[in-house]
Amino acid sequence: MDFYYHPASPYCRSVMLLAKALKLQLNLRFVDLMTDEHLKPSFVAINPFHCVPTLIDNDLNLWESRAILVYLVDKYGRTNSRLYPKDARTRAIINQRLFFDHGTLGSRFEDYYYPMYFENAPADATKMEKLEEALATLNRYLTDNPYAAGPNITVADYSLVATVSSLEAVQFDLTKYPAIQGWYEGCKGAMVDYQEINESGMLQYRAYFESGPGANANARD
Repeated sequence: MDFYYHPASPYCRSVMLLAKALKLQLNLRFVDLMTDEHLKPSFVAINPFHCVPTLIDNDLNLWESRAILVYLVDKYGRTNSRLYPKDARTRAIINQRLFFDHGTLGSRFEDYYYPMYFENAPADATKMEKLEEALATLNRYLTDNPYAAGPNITVADYSLVATVSSLEAVQFDLTKYPAIQGWYEGCKGAMVDYQEINESGMLQYRAYFESGPGANANARD
């Protein structure tokens, strides 16, 4: 499997962490976003939205990190894997958490921080309120359960941990959300090679942000 990625992308790191859990060997193909390598015709032919991560598995060409997470477990995980069980109710809750991460928490994070870092825009208090509302919701989920969708770690946790690590990278104060903090530290210990994959990539993500206006924002999917 060819995996087009940039280590600064939290969404790439979520897939890499899950691949480790599944003991899958990804053929890592680095895409240098800072030099616009993702805009070259050879990559646009693979992914017309020219973003990472992108996965090629035989004749399947797939982007959107959460779709990749689900695909990897469905195809390469154990039958009825606890990472993404077949039970309709359990899977619905996991899907809800994945969509919450994509459509609410992740998008509100980007809505608040990306204009400031990439366009030199002023902080927007209304957008921060929306982000804090999303974090309060996640904190409630994690108050009721040790993991995002229940008693076991699932693909939802691999997605959400990447978003929360982005908050850590921009030095967001998570102390107001003790359930998130506890879950986050637990994920660091439970996810295989977390330090190697996510902590090192998070430092690059921070540097990527600190490069300021003009930096490329295609490490998002």
